[in-house]
Amino acid sequence: MNSAFWAQLLPFILVLVVFWFLIIRPQQKRQKERNAMLQSLKKGDKVITIGGLHGTITDLTEDRVTLKVNDNTRLVFERTAVNTVIRPEEENEEKKK
Repeated sequence: MNSAFWAQLLPFILVLVVFWFLIIRPQQKRQKERNAMLQSLKKGDKVITIGGLHGTITDLTEDRVTLKVNDNTRLVFERTAVNTVIRPEEENEEKKK
């Protein structure tokens, strides 16, 4: 293999490296954080679903979450439908606004 071959291959390799660091690696990090959040769910957590529904977890299985959305309504969702867990300090900030 001569230097001309490597000179032609180098830009392709550089594009792959940049693609890895700017797109693939950050996406993998976000996915790991999301999986950790879904695994740490527990009864009593206040959450927001991907559809924007706010509720409190009343029952939890390995793949399902039951949310209490008001005094009379409980809805069952897939665990993956949970988008965000509202921490108590975040809730206090929302009430102040």
